[in-house]
Amino acid sequence: MSGKLIVSCQALEDEPLHSSYIMAKMALAASQGGASGIRANSVADIRAIKEEVDLPIIGIIKREYADSDVVITPTLKEVRALYAEGVDVIAFDSTYRIRPNNRTFEEFIKDIKEQFPDQKIMADVSTVYEAKIAESYGVDFVATTLVSYTPYTKGDDPFRVLENIIASINTPVIAEGNIDTPQKAKRAIELGAFAVVVGSAITRPQYITEKFSRKINETNYKWE
Repeated sequence: MSGKLIVSCQALEDEPLHSSYIMAKMALAASQGGASGIRANSVADIRAIKEEVDLPIIGIIKREYADSDVVITPTLKEVRALYAEGVDVIAFDSTYRIRPNNRTFEEFIKDIKEQFPDQKIMADVSTVYEAKIAESYGVDFVATTLVSYTPYTKGDDPFRVLENIIASINTPVIAEGNIDTPQKAKRAIELGAFAVVVGSAITRPQYITEKFSRKINETNYKWE
């Protein structure tokens, strides 16, 4: 996947395209368009996607817990499910927020390394500090997925954070989040990103439509 495009094929329960069948076809379309990898949410979607494409898969499970704001693969229960299904990489929230059951990130990643030593893992971070901590615990990849999505990174420039992370660690860094044009994807690679993940700009038509609609509405044009 080095220097290539990874497409995130996800749709949440309240979205029109929420369906493992649809996500599998979305992955097929991405593959035909030149994607070199897929990021997918849930065992059901991953299983369906495997039937359509033979590409490396970054697997996550998004699940909400009442005692934590961490959503991306928040506990070992989700890690076990992904491991059992078999994915090339398991990604998880690696921000410095308390996880469910009052678990720290350090405790969580230590358990993963001990219980699944042969599994490649990816840390979704929001800061340089989080990237350094994740690297110190031996993750295989670091991704900028959560830059500007944590309370303490609101308004941060994703590309500046990406550049600083690349300069601060030796672990391969995957650019993800806020990359909504081909030009931005190319820039991320030029900055030294190992690969680029693009999701909403490719696989969420309601989001894409909203961007067009907002821009057109800015003209305040009225039909005569």
